[in-house]
Amino acid sequence: MRAPAGLSLIFGAILGLPGDAATAAPLQLEGLTFSDEMGGLEILDGWGTGTLDDPFVVVEAITGTGPATLVVRGATWRFGNRIRSHHEIGFAMTKIVENRTELPWPVFNLELREFMDQSSPFGDGLSFGQATEAGRPFTSDVFASNHDVGEPYDGLSFHDGMVHPGERVSMSFVITDTTPKWEFYLLQQRDTPLAFVIED
Repeated sequence: MRAPAGLSLIFGAILGLPGDAATAAPLQLEGLTFSDEMGGLEILDGWGTGTLDDPFVVVEAITGTGPATLVVRGATWRFGNRIRSHHEIGFAMTKIVENRTELPWPVFNLELREFMDQSSPFGDGLSFGQATEAGRPFTSDVFASNHDVGEPYDGLSFHDGMVHPGERVSMSFVITDTTPKWEFYLLQQRDTPLAFVIED
């Protein structure tokens, strides 16, 4: 399996576009704060403790085609590791996202970043559970397939499905960090499939 840097390049290209104004108050769960302050999405609800049996569930609505960025704060060593992997911190997460746009989503791409203007390299420790089987396989109730990229950025792509306007999709995965940073970003992009190639 191999993937070119298309996911990161697409995210970089859209970062300068204005997002929809966020209106929801930050969501606080087990010491973490999830915020839609950067726009592009609205947090509707949330619950859970971040373990594999009881993941953080964050319910969102996305209303536009521009960037949708979730800000996560509080991921320090005090938070700990809820998924029993070797990382300093770790938690399981399920995103439930409502499509309030006028376009269907054939793919849903996620990218982790410690800094909004920089991709997350291997050395920063932030990833979708790199080098652990905890929480795998990642799942979705709409997309039949997914793949994650560890270099040169931390990306996760769900595909082989379609989320039509008015419908919801759920996606479950883990987030870990070996050198925790108090604030990081989860970028979300939905449009045409990326030009990645999956090889057996």
